[in-house]
Amino acid sequence: MTTIRRFRMTDLFRFNSVNLDVLTATYGMPFYFEYFSRHPEYFEASICPHTSSITGYVMGKAEGRDKSYHGHVTAVTVAPPYRRLGLAAAFMDSLERISSDVYNAFFVDLFVRESNAAAQTMYGRFGYGTYRRVLGYYSGGCGPVVFDDSGIPRGLLPEDEDGLDMRKALTRDLTGETVVPLGRPVRPEDLEW
Repeated sequence: MTTIRRFRMTDLFRFNSVNLDVLTATYGMPFYFEYFSRHPEYFEASICPHTSSITGYVMGKAEGRDKSYHGHVTAVTVAPPYRRLGLAAAFMDSLERISSDVYNAFFVDLFVRESNAAAQTMYGRFGYGTYRRVLGYYSGGCGPVVFDDSGIPRGLLPEDEDGLDMRKALTRDLTGETVVPLGRPVRPEDLEW
């Protein structure tokens, strides 16, 4: 059991148990502070009612202009013991609702590692499709160990890896034109936002 609530700035000092998952994008504290101060409506956390520990969170923003105006999922993650309970779906529904109802965005996008098939499948169930491949989007340089949900090591992440830009059209894009696959890869420096 867990409860979803608005993220609080003090949660930044309590979310390491969730944030240190090898597949979760992590950032320095100044990045989180700036993001939170500019886009607080896009931050939510799930909390275990028994321990008050953070079990997951989502952060995002609205960006772009004209038909590229969209909601962006910067990070969504759930601690392994709390996965497959619908938390990620609830976080994504909330982010999509804010993007559509508050910002009147055309679509929501996110980036996912090419090797993260589980996440791609999950996002596909949520209605996201691959818009384009971004060559060398992820560059870690260290190839960290990847663990499955039970904590068993399953291999190394590549040092450099392509990212997939996945998108879902919102109600403002009646024809779905903003999510039609690009059909060719791009480089990180070619990204608009």
